[in-house]
Amino acid sequence: MVPFSIAGIQMNISMEHANIDAMGHKLDVLVARFPWVQMVVFSELAPFGPAPRHAQPTGGPAELAFCQMAARHGLWLLPGSLFERVGDDIYNTTPVIDPNGHVVARYRKMFPFLPYEMGIRPGTDFCVFDVPDVGRFGVSICYDMWFPETTRTLVSMGAECILHPTMTDTIDRDVELPIARASATINQCYFFDVNGVGDCGTGRSIIVGPSGYVIHEAGGGEETMPVEIDLSRVRREREVGIRGLGQTLKSFRDRPIEFPVYQKHLGKTDYLDSLGPLIKPTRGSRSDRALPPERVTAAGDGCIAGPVGIVGDAGMTLASAEAMPLLHAHI
Repeated sequence: MVPFSIAGIQMNISMEHANIDAMGHKLDVLVARFPWVQMVVFSELAPFGPAPRHAQPTGGPAELAFCQMAARHGLWLLPGSLFERVGDDIYNTTPVIDPNGHVVARYRKMFPFLPYEMGIRPGTDFCVFDVPDVGRFGVSICYDMWFPETTRTLVSMGAECILHPTMTDTIDRDVELPIARASATINQCYFFDVNGVGDCGTGRSIIVGPSGYVIHEAGGGEETMPVEIDLSRVRREREVGIRGLGQTLKSFRDRPIEFPVYQKHLGKTDYLDSLGPLIKPTRGSRSDRALPPERVTAAGDGCIAGPVGIVGDAGMTLASAEAMPLLHAHI
């Protein structure tokens, strides 16, 4: 058994003022109640909320305050993320702080939530770090997990537990929960997805184990989630398969093909290129969108059959009664 204790803190995050003191208070209370916790993870952009005007230089005063907190309590700390200014660029960055108060890594979010998280530069480096005598951990942020290649790469670098601060306050939180669960399952790892509440989140943080079982799903209020994990379970699942069944990482390793979609030089992107620019919708901008000509066939009765069902004269899909939301604000 390789036990290690991690606590996610789902707390109220304000956009009106800094949250650093409140985060420190939550950390003090956590350690007083659960002194066995060895690592703490807060939600994305917890220190200041999603306000680039609060961007700080690398190693700025906010990061230094968190280093002091980690050293005072002698634990690993991921204080969510904060906007980091490097020259004219701003990144969404998670510092990884060890129990001595030293920053051992900084992860810059690779997939800003475009087209809504404009002006934030994407990072290009993956982040894994080792906890001595325990195991290897990987870091990703919010929208990154919608691109499974990010988690797969971290796991291919040896990560056994993914630490994933997020900030979702929109109607797709119910979609993110199965993404988190699937990420843990297909990569046979622990997955800590920590959301905020209040101005910057609807809660429902989720912790999933390497067998795909949900260890804990939070509600919609403030919540402290201390959990002891066992990284030997990860190693066993990867050896014999998830629940003794599929050995997905070995199958991925031994794959007979290289996926053409990842080889841009092959020019296999015609359909993706046809989707148009990545821009924010405006009122009315989703109407009168023609179907790709090669996918249209006659369906009779004045309708055409498109890729997602029967489309009537007004361009409305009759196969589904769901309305597509126009706005989507999480990052």
